[in-house]
Amino acid sequence: MARLEQSIARVGSFDCSVLVTGETGCGKEEVARAIHAAGTRSHGPFVAVNCGGVVASLAEGLLFGHVKGAFTGADESAGGAFRAAHGGILFLDEVGEMPLDLQPKLLRALQQREVVPVGSSVPVPVDVQVIAATNRDLTAEVEAGRFREDLLYRLNTVHLTVPPLRVRADDIPQFVVHLSGFFA
Repeated sequence: MARLEQSIARVGSFDCSVLVTGETGCGKEEVARAIHAAGTRSHGPFVAVNCGGVVASLAEGLLFGHVKGAFTGADESAGGAFRAAHGGILFLDEVGEMPLDLQPKLLRALQQREVVPVGSSVPVPVDVQVIAATNRDLTAEVEAGRFREDLLYRLNTVHLTVPPLRVRADDIPQFVVHLSGFFA
């Protein structure tokens, strides 16, 4: 755990994309929150999006926003997750489950540091650090044609692997103390 904490402290001082991998339930979001707390963007928001829990047809609007009238039911404009995270961190949980047709738009947002809301042609600048997490082997997903290689390259500037708790038995006393205090 000490090595992971050292990595978190170092990554927090950089402003680059981070890919956090590990089994389901190993604490990837907690690692992302720790990077936020330790980093230069701690003053900004932390916005989490579960890419696996978003309906594909709504994912673009959720991430990049939309303008009023862009689609049926768009009674007002919405900023989207990128703009909500402006100045802070956007955490893309389960990024390996992101629909393939949305991946080029995410790649463009990362490269250009701007988003184009659904129904608009005007790009909006965004200042976010992206931390993505997955329990999938994204290299295998690339080979299978389910994930874009260029997006993996862009997300994988820094790669942190979170080992499961069963191989971190020394951390269990810390969890007991934390959870006892939390639930007491």
